[in-house]
Amino acid sequence: MGRFRRESHVFRTRDVLREDYQPESLEERGEKLDEYATALQPIIDGNQPDNIFLYGPTGVGKTAATHQLLTELRQDAQAYDDIDVQLVELNCTGLTSSYQVASNLVNEFRNPDHQLTSVEVDREPIPETGYPQKRLMRELRKDLESVGGTIAIVLDEIDHIGSDDDILYELPRARKTYDLDAKLGIIGISNDYSFRDQLGARVIDTLCEEEITFPPYDATQLTAILEKRAEQAFHDDVETTAAVRLAAAYAARDRGSARQALDILRKAGDLAKREASENTGGEIALDEAHVEEANQLVEQQQVLEGIRSLTQHAKLTLLTMCAIEAREESPERTRVIHDEYQQVALANGYDPLKRRRIHDHLSNLDLNGILSQVDVSTGRGNKNYYELDISLESVFQVFEETASELEVQPIRENAERKGLV
Repeated sequence: MGRFRRESHVFRTRDVLREDYQPESLEERGEKLDEYATALQPIIDGNQPDNIFLYGPTGVGKTAATHQLLTELRQDAQAYDDIDVQLVELNCTGLTSSYQVASNLVNEFRNPDHQLTSVEVDREPIPETGYPQKRLMRELRKDLESVGGTIAIVLDEIDHIGSDDDILYELPRARKTYDLDAKLGIIGISNDYSFRDQLGARVIDTLCEEEITFPPYDATQLTAILEKRAEQAFHDDVETTAAVRLAAAYAARDRGSARQALDILRKAGDLAKREASENTGGEIALDEAHVEEANQLVEQQQVLEGIRSLTQHAKLTLLTMCAIEAREESPERTRVIHDEYQQVALANGYDPLKRRRIHDHLSNLDLNGILSQVDVSTGRGNKNYYELDISLESVFQVFEETASELEVQPIRENAERKGLV
């Protein structure tokens, strides 16, 4: 027998433990689905859609709820002759300006695979750079007019747009500004609770009509989710009760993320599968030891992926912490970190953000396990200090892979001189 052969002892259908698996219904989110459906109800009533903002950490069901409800909405709308619902979804990861969002939206409208009704299919895609802003908005207006009906535009990971938020002001007002026949609604999805605070007042007034917060799952909810998936994922003779409960407990204590819980259980299954293939006795077990090892592996991978997905100023904040670590001056207080961040931002060609925003970035990096916060009591009260919670080498590797435009090498060289990497 060759190296590769089909495994039939542990997994029945491993894919149901993957992030991209779509269950028939979203588990343990009944109340949030009802709240979300109420916000979408004006569409089915033939009215102008409300703009909806969804908040919550990664893996708590925001995007899955959006897919489920918009699919149901589109199907139910077919029963009414006076409603024509069109859906366009754009993931804003990597899009850091209103121009990039607008150009990508135009190309989404012109993608023939989407089969949006009434769009002129002979229109060519447009480049992400080079168009004057006014011409780009004219092209977007043409596509909105061509589609017509009721248009729901989903902007996932909307916080990546950053401070260049003109498009978030223009889109909700497009019907009035351009006298469109189309009824336009925006659904913004963000993992960053502080993103709303950095939006301009005019954007908040037009964009955030309905706000829905998805809280982290608790251990009971995660256990219920994993039990349903485990029934499909593993063979009947694989005992999963203890493994499911521990995987749910780990994820609940960390982020309350179903995605994390599923990752842990899937990785634990992989470890059990490997052990079974090496065990000549053929005994199969998925136990707590597998889950404990899987949790460590998933935590490491999540931190590295978290760094890759950071916004530019979050990366600059992390790079600042690397510089402080390389001088062996951590933990350091927020005020000092912000002072150094200003220098790092300017050296990399960016206008620095104010201290309050950097405090938000530090808090988010702490929440994601990249930094750790240390409370230091002084004679004048408590001070928040931060330090790296992962290795400098790990950060440098990710930066060198994904942020080559940042000045990382001088900081790495300083760390190497001190023997820190």
